Amino acid sequence: MNNEELTVGEHVEELRKRFMVIALFFVIAVIGSFFLAQPLISYLQHTDEVRSLQLHAFSVTDPMKVYIQVIFVLSLVMTSPIILYQLWGFVSPGLYEEERKATFRYIPYTFVLFIVGVLFSYLVLRPYMLKWMLGLATEMDVQQTIGIYEYFQFLMQITLPFGIIFQLPIIVLFLTRLGIVTPMFLSKVRKFAYFALLCVAALIAPPDIMSHMIVTLPLCILYEISIMISRIGYRKYLKAEQQREIDVVANS
Repeated sequence: MNNEELTVGEHVEELRKRFMVIALFFVIAVIGSFFLAQPLISYLQHTDEVRSLQLHAFSVTDPMKVYIQVIFVLSLVMTSPIILYQLWGFVSPGLYEEERKATFRYIPYTFVLFIVGVLFSYLVLRPYMLKWMLGLATEMDVQQTIGIYEYFQFLMQITLPFGIIFQLPIIVLFLTRLGIVTPMFLSKVRKFAYFALLCVAALIAPPDIMSHMIVTLPLCILYEISIMISRIGYRKYLKAEQQREIDVVANS
């Protein structure tokens, strides 16, 4: 562990510098997103499910709001590895050398898992949710008029949460390597975790049993994967602790 202690002012100054780096890369990402947003919006508008919806703009500013929303999300996603790296750089001096190396390796995986979560929700959950909601409107004899801004808000609401939820294995591994959680604890609280995941699924999925299962099942699988990964991380944590104890005895 790094023995160099910084004052509060030095910590604040370091944090300010890291925020400046993040802000710089975010601005660069925004510039790049200006060129990527329009093709992405066009693609999302012309998928088979959406082409039949006939999206409308209910105000003059709706297209601009969609454009800005997509630019912001793209920029945030592109900047997320930099954010994670700067966060790691800020907390790493308080970690042991092995912990620093281990947590640094997690950064690419967090980005990959976020993309996997977004793709899962978009390719698997979104079509089923659209089909269910359009079918419900037909049963109720309701003619739906869908705004383009409202549709893109719907996309963000179902994709971004899954991108975040899919970080669960990495978060658990990180906490395990720091000795904060153990696989035994995760197994012990499994039933409470499942209940929490059911509640999360109820907030995301439409109120029918099939949609609920489509959302809940992957979340429960993610939790079980997290336990398995935690077991691997815990063995490495115990090994590192034993090695540190040997080093302390050897140096005393």
